[in-house]
Amino acid sequence: MTTADKDLPQYDNASQALNDHGIMVLMDEINHETVKPVIEWILHENHVRKKKHKELLLMICSDGGSIAEAFALIDVMRSSRIPVKTVGLGSIASCGLLIFMAGATGRRVLTPNTSILSHQFSWESEGKSHELFATIKEFELTQKRMVTLYREATGLEDDVIRKVLLPPQDVWLSAEEALQYHICDAIADLSA
Repeated sequence: MTTADKDLPQYDNASQALNDHGIMVLMDEINHETVKPVIEWILHENHVRKKKHKELLLMICSDGGSIAEAFALIDVMRSSRIPVKTVGLGSIASCGLLIFMAGATGRRVLTPNTSILSHQFSWESEGKSHELFATIKEFELTQKRMVTLYREATGLEDDVIRKVLLPPQDVWLSAEEALQYHICDAIADLSA
């Protein structure tokens, strides 16, 4: 180890090194365990770190998961005083897509070979009638939140969103199609 190497910070793992440079990688199902470190990272960067980054970079490759945890992360991203740039790579689907779209305007980038899955919120329920009515209300509220997020992210009208991006069937998009619908702001290689 040279004298210059001794002055560099030492890291236990790659994630720690990336986090210290304002980068987080989310390549899992969206749930409590996977979202918590991302939320803590954004909060730490905003409220604890003395030397602030100009931008935070959240790289996403996720097939989705829990919508509640996705919206928890989205709320934290949107409240961040440091812009959160999102980069989608591989495949971003369902809740993974929602999180990607919540990135700072002008800073949502897809890599050229990214596949995108857009679809309606799905749920299962069983129980007594009063429980089902409560579940239906939560379903309607969630659908409304999703359409609002799509509208804010894409600038499209609600009827276009429901017809093109959130119809009854799954919608797979290429990076180029996602750009056409304003789901992303740019398509670029990671070297760009």
